[in-house]
Amino acid sequence: MSAYRDKDPRIHGIQSKIRVVPNFPKPAGIMFQDITTLLLDPKAFKDTVDLFVERYKGKNISVVAGIEARGFIFGTPIALEIGAKFVPLRKPNKLPGKVISEEYELEYGRDCLEMHLGAVEPGERALVVDDLIATGGTLCAAMKLLERVGAEVVECACVIELPDLKGRERLNGKPLYVLLESY
Repeated sequence: MSAYRDKDPRIHGIQSKIRVVPNFPKPAGIMFQDITTLLLDPKAFKDTVDLFVERYKGKNISVVAGIEARGFIFGTPIALEIGAKFVPLRKPNKLPGKVISEEYELEYGRDCLEMHLGAVEPGERALVVDDLIATGGTLCAAMKLLERVGAEVVECACVIELPDLKGRERLNGKPLYVLLESY
């Protein structure tokens, strides 16, 4: 599912504010989707958050899990607006106290996500938020962390999807909502 397929008029304004940076972070043909330019435009940024809030308000979501670091940018205001708690999913050794970890593969290496133990309770309904889905490894790791503690992952939400990398296919049927596609 996606807002661009629903022809929401705000999508063009959002898409026009995303800068593409070739060969970043590594010179391997990666076309980095830079959302920092979107954040410089208050209207486009608000429209981005509003589209997600409109989708998730009233869906009984109790946890918004944002993936470091750009998932924090979008996940926090979404959580506030829908009345859910925000749980940061961080890179290793960034969270004090007891954590659980999940390693995963990226399109250009390996990484790991951690979550505080006790941040999410069994039976809670969770939304996973990130800026982009490429190969799907990061979203899969996030879902595994939440499901390991007994949460129900309702959906994953991203601003951008790179459909050529087929990340959606790795989500094991879990719904994914994106605002726009980039090729």
